[in-house]
Amino acid sequence: MLQPPPRSPLPALVAIAASVALAAGAFAWTAGWFSPERLTPTRLVNSLAPAGGPALGHRRNHAKGICFTGTFRSSGDGAALSTAQVFRAGTYPALGRFNLGTPDPNAPDATVRVRGLGLQITTPDGAVWRSAMIDPPIFAVSTPQGFYDLQRAAHAKDPQAMKDFVAAHPEFVPFAQWAGTAPWTSSYAEDRFNGLNAFLFTDASGTQHAVRWSLIPEATPVPITPQDLARLGPNHLEQEIASRVAAAPQRWTLVLTVAGPGDITADPTKAWPADRRTVTAGTLVVEKIEAEADGPCREINFDPTILPRGMSVSDDPFPAARSAAYARSYDLRTAEYEDYPRTPKAPPGGKP
Repeated sequence: MLQPPPRSPLPALVAIAASVALAAGAFAWTAGWFSPERLTPTRLVNSLAPAGGPALGHRRNHAKGICFTGTFRSSGDGAALSTAQVFRAGTYPALGRFNLGTPDPNAPDATVRVRGLGLQITTPDGAVWRSAMIDPPIFAVSTPQGFYDLQRAAHAKDPQAMKDFVAAHPEFVPFAQWAGTAPWTSSYAEDRFNGLNAFLFTDASGTQHAVRWSLIPEATPVPITPQDLARLGPNHLEQEIASRVAAAPQRWTLVLTVAGPGDITADPTKAWPADRRTVTAGTLVVEKIEAEADGPCREINFDPTILPRGMSVSDDPFPAARSAAYARSYDLRTAEYEDYPRTPKAPPGGKP
């Protein structure tokens, strides 16, 4: 396990924890995990809100984002692991959302450490695969309870709260070190997005394989400092990806990583060894960018438990927890539909 640096990491950990609390995604408990008086999806989703309250009509987290459409070009090699049609050779429609891990839809890009990609792929058999990925290679905490503890510590006024959290959750330190040292980029097109949770793939023989996945960019990452990113403007990432895709489609390779004997599947803070079997399942091609306000991703809930036949959840508790919180967030924002700003449209024969 990685050890904290010799000097006190508290100031950096506090800043990173605040970012993670807003960025890592909304998690909750499914019925029976904890007593109702201790935690509910509503309480956890509410804990993500900034001091001034949530941005009405928006996602309660990852509120700043932009839609894309394109295709997933399956290589057919993933069929060795799963019977899902999405892994048979072919081209399937895809839509998704690039996003920043923040509850503030107007947050400057350089103030948000974690970036995300929500993806939906549909196949002719009517199946839908939804996934929510982020750019860190590991998650911040090992359990949903730990994630809730992180929210409380990050929002506490007492600095001792963060010290107590780190002492109780040493698995947070490697994530904090990634957040403090990993290079930034100035484009979503240069980011690698990781599905940190393990899922079970079932092949044609009925054998199950524990799998995680990543989208690896075709574009070469060019490091940039947060300060230089800030100089590019508060909304540079959305503007840049729109311009880049307008000039040429952007591509990511979908790589499936198969767990080996003894690999932990229930803890997303534990990376699997680099020598594990990988399968190149295909290519995501982003062909069009649209503003979220009237775009195709606006009403999509990127619930990671929406899976085609041939894929299922594992013993990792986070997908079910995320599903519960995503549902709560969806209910809230759709009930606030009139509060969401939209682009004015001209009535037939007239001006807006």
